[in-house]
Amino acid sequence: MNKLIATVFYIGYLKPAPGTWGSLAALPLGWALYSAGGAWLVVAATVLLFAAGIRTTAFMAKETGEHDPSCVVADEVAGQWIALLPVMFGATAMQADVLDLWPGWVAAFVLFRLFDIWKPGPVGWADRMDTPTGVMLDDVIAGIFAALGGIVFAGVAHLWLM
Repeated sequence: MNKLIATVFYIGYLKPAPGTWGSLAALPLGWALYSAGGAWLVVAATVLLFAAGIRTTAFMAKETGEHDPSCVVADEVAGQWIALLPVMFGATAMQADVLDLWPGWVAAFVLFRLFDIWKPGPVGWADRMDTPTGVMLDDVIAGIFAALGGIVFAGVAHLWLM
């Protein structure tokens, strides 16, 4: 069960770039959660995955001997879901189909991958913690940065289109 959660149904074993595969997998999983229960279900699932991710990352780190095994992608999924939250809450507020806001999905994905790879400021700080909490936290922070960036992009796009 630890491997299943940490690797998000073994997606973390896909090569190359398992983190990117994990982020991509987060998109349909996030959509399914949103479809089943709305944005608040995605929030709840993110919190649960964060908590489970700390535990399962510790298990995988012990098993592999690496503090941040590349096969662990629960952190990417949680971070990607955070990046998508403005799109999901926006769709709910506007009573729009969440998939009609596809530019927001693209922006959330690209921005999340950018911040996750680049690791600016607090993202890098969390990554350097070298703990299971740090493994999860750097992606949470990258997801927050991506969410904020997506809000800025949406604001600019809506002003430009007016």
